[in-house]
Order: sequence, then structure tokens, then C-alpha cells
Amino acid sequence: MTRRDPVLAWETLLDLGDGPAPLRDRLERAIRDAVHSGRLPPSAGLPPSRTLAETLGVSRWVVTETYGQLVAEGFLEATVGSGTRVPPGRTHPLAPSRVQEVRESNDAPDAVPLRAEYRRPRLDLGPGVPDLRHVPRARWAGAVRRALDGLPDAEFTVVDRLGHPLARTAVADYLSRSRRAIAAPDDIVITHGATDGMAGVVAGLRAAGHTALLVEDPSWSRLREIAAAAGLTPVPVPVDASGVDVDVLVDAAGRTGARAALITPAHQFPLGAALSPARREAIVHWAREVDGLVIEDDYDAEFRYDRRPIAALQGLAPDHVVLIGSLSKSMAQAFGLGWAVVPRALRERVPLAERARPSTLDQVALAEFITAGDLERHVRAARGRFRRRRAALLTALGRELPGLEVTGIAAGMHAVLELPPGVDASAVRRAAADVEIAVSELTGYRASAATAGIEALVLGYGNLSDALVDEAVARLAGVIRSLA
Repeated sequence: MTRRDPVLAWETLLDLGDGPAPLRDRLERAIRDAVHSGRLPPSAGLPPSRTLAETLGVSRWVVTETYGQLVAEGFLEATVGSGTRVPPGRTHPLAPSRVQEVRESNDAPDAVPLRAEYRRPRLDLGPGVPDLRHVPRARWAGAVRRALDGLPDAEFTVVDRLGHPLARTAVADYLSRSRRAIAAPDDIVITHGATDGMAGVVAGLRAAGHTALLVEDPSWSRLREIAAAAGLTPVPVPVDASGVDVDVLVDAAGRTGARAALITPAHQFPLGAALSPARREAIVHWAREVDGLVIEDDYDAEFRYDRRPIAALQGLAPDHVVLIGSLSKSMAQAFGLGWAVVPRALRERVPLAERARPSTLDQVALAEFITAGDLERHVRAARGRFRRRRAALLTALGRELPGLEVTGIAAGMHAVLELPPGVDASAVRRAAADVEIAVSELTGYRASAATAGIEALVLGYGNLSDALVDEAVARLAGVIRSLA
């Protein structure tokens, strides 16, 4: 007879371990480990929160918060009358460390070793990488299944030049709600990500006669390279604690004839500043005055910890601002999905280059994922994790490297650490790599030698395990002290 009732796994051993991590994080890790290892099989029922709290000797709040987090991600499910359980009919992927053990095991001769370029260091302080342990696999799989079930047969042959209407509608609603963008479905172009969106925009600028692009200095080099490849000359503009210096930008535009600018107003990368209200107004005024275009890179605007996320600049001047975004920082780059907000009137002045769109199935899955509320659930959960992790990182840096300045607003997934006088950031990066630490140097993001300044590291904390924050900082501090 087929068993229909869930297996009650109330006696499963959950080892919270020791260490500085909060009890909630340790319990979450213990439950994940139990599922990954098979000790909590599919359909297994977990104890009520009060029972588990008494068993582990923790507060009920710790258990309810942990259950709530895992249910929000789809890792567990909760049903009224049935309690909390592991979703049935699904085997959770092995934990990353266990995957590596299986791939390298002699008992699995047919396994393919993980390619070196895909490996992340154990102490991952590299910027720009989200928390890969919390990719919402189950909820995305559900969105794909719903897309397959609901997509009419005829639409399997449809490739819309701007993107599937369901995806454009869902993205427009999401950006209007979360970023206060002025966006109708017809204004949305579905892309493979921010770099793909950028490539289409700069090709359109070049076709419209533009020859230069004003860029923040320092900034993410990949977007500058895409602009240069399209035939636009990058014109560096310095950044300070209030964001890009708009007075200098206007002067540079006058000297070079540039009428387009690429900026990150919500959270500048890598310096971590937010564009001040006065400068937001000033750059919009400039764009209108010269009939110019601002490309707004919205790469991690969802993650603000001291206040609500700042509204998109695009909402102030939709006819002069292209808003580009993607899932790469909120979820993971592997999804290969993004968007650009380009109103029709703007597309007529700056015709986007024709580019291949993501698969129809992926686009409809994106629509399902957004309309079901799964993207917002995931972002809220990630925001809480990153807020706690940032606080832990700053505490550890203050303890291990007192006196060194850490800059950047309470947002995103990175901070900038100024190094002691005489310490070379490149040398720190190389020495850190030798002890399994990934870091980036600020100099690597500079667009001009003229802006060379302090020696500093850009420290990411998106993909750093909470339990490893103290170890990572202590080991990095040892490297820095050895080079001082």
C-alpha cells in the first residue's frame, strides 16, 4: 500500500553546533543539512515549533523564524492542519561541500569534476556574487512547471521582438511597485541580463549618432567595455560620497559633446554611494536640456538596510532615462534574465539593436515567478540575511582591523576597506588568494589613471557563509598585517 501520510521526523538529530553565528542561522543550517543528507526525506513532517524549541533548548521564536524563512524559500512547506514538512516528491540538491565530495569520490567514477573556473573560494569576499546557497530552486522549478502547464500550444512558436507579453506585464508591474518606475508593458524589453540590455542600448546610441558615453569612475568595467565595443568612447567622471559629480559630468559633456551617461544612482559600484537628491535633479535637468540619455544601472537597488530602497531615477524623467536590471544580483547570474525600461518615444530616438530574446519558456516562468510573489519573498529574505551579514562583517573588521575606514552606505552586497599606508591592494589580493580568500582591489575598477587614490579593497559579503565571517576577516587581517 502506498503511504499517504507524511513521515513524522520529530526525532531527527539536529546539531546546532557551536560558534558565533546566531541560533536562528545555526538551526537553519542544521535543517538544510538534514534534508541534503537524506535524514529528513521528502514528505517528512517536522516537529511543531514549541516541541522543537523544547527539544533543542532554544526559544520558540528561533524555531518559528527559521521555519518561516525556509517555507518562504520553498525549501519547506506549511499546510494548515498538516504542520511543516519537506515538500513531497522532490529530492533537494546536495549541499555544495557534499557535491564536491561526490564528484571527487572514487565510488563515483563517472562523475565530472567541477571545472576550476566555477569554483568559489571557501572564504568568498568577492563582490557582485549573491548568496548561492539560497538560490530559490524549488520556487523557480514551480514557476517553470506552471509555465509549461499554462502555455498554449501555439505560443511555443512565438518569439516577440520585445519579449513575451506576460513577462513584460509582470516586470512592468513589479518595477512600478518596487522601484516606482513609470513603466507600461509596452515599455519593457526582456533581456538576457544587464550586459545584454546595455549592449542593445549602446548599439542604439551609436546608430543614433552618439560617439561618447559619460561613465562613473570607478565603475564596473564590463559595461564600459561593452560601450567601447559598440564604438562609444568612455568619458570618465569622478564619484564621491554623494555619487557621480554632476558638475564635472556637465563640464565633460560640454568638452566632448557627449549626450549620454551611464550611472548607478541607487548604490554606486564600487564606492557604495547613493546619488544625492540635488544631483538626481541636476542630472535629469542636464538630460532634458541637451536631449540626452541616462542609462540607469539598477544592479542591487533592492538591498537597502537603513531605509526603504530609493526610487528609480527613471521615474523622474522616463523619456530620458533607460532603466536596466536583472536577476543576477537578486537571485543568480545563471538565470540569464533581465529587462530594460525603454518607452516607445525613447525607442524612436534611440532604436535598440535587434538581439535574441531569452526562451519563451524562461520568460513565462519569470512572469509566473513574479506574479506568484516568489521574487518579492526571495528579495525580502535575502535582504534580511544581507543586513545581518553586513553587520557581522563590520563588527569583525572593527575588531580585527581597528582604525581602518570602511565606507559605503548600508546597502547592497559589498563594502570598501581602506588599507594602511604603504600596503598595496594588489599584493593583498594575491596573498589572500593563497589562503583561500577572494577579494578585489579598488584600483581594478578605475576608468582613468588620473583618479588613482587610496589603496583599498572591495569586500563582498553576498556569498560568504554567516558562519565563516569571523574566520574570513581574521585571516584577511593577518594577510594585511603581514604586508604592513
